[in-house]
Amino acid sequence: MNLTYRQGTLSDLAELKKLAVKSWIQFKPYLTDENWNRLHNSLTDEKTYTELISKSYSIVCTTDRNEIIGMAFLVGNGNPTEIYDKDWCHIRLVTVDPDFSGQGVGKKLTATCIDVARRNNEKVISLHTSELMDKARHIYESLGFKILREIDQRLGKRYWLYTLDLTYNQEV
Repeated sequence: MNLTYRQGTLSDLAELKKLAVKSWIQFKPYLTDENWNRLHNSLTDEKTYTELISKSYSIVCTTDRNEIIGMAFLVGNGNPTEIYDKDWCHIRLVTVDPDFSGQGVGKKLTATCIDVARRNNEKVISLHTSELMDKARHIYESLGFKILREIDQRLGKRYWLYTLDLTYNQEV
């Protein structure tokens, strides 16, 4: 099966939400009902994706049948949050269909975000991830991301802020 990586658009919205729920439901047993409901509401809220698509470079991975099986969003610098510095770009919502786990989709999505950040002359790229995301953390670390610090818990789980200095790490 051939996989294609392309820029995501608002026309992908329904599939993005479907992918998010299919991918993230694996974490439901590790969350309280309240925290799962908070996460589920965010994953199914159109505003989550319309805001991300409007202020980011969105990347989707599709199959031969044009099904979206992976997504990631690169938000450029100048969009600070309580986690991210205003001078950093950051990656959000790297998600892969569990049926395609282990096939390099998450790594390719993340590497594409790094490539786009470099083309945009970004200096630092950042992301946050949790103790539930062992596979993702391994991918990020293999691409050169380093833990900057632990951040406040979210959904009752430990989270870390990762950064990658793009001025030193030139190859992915």
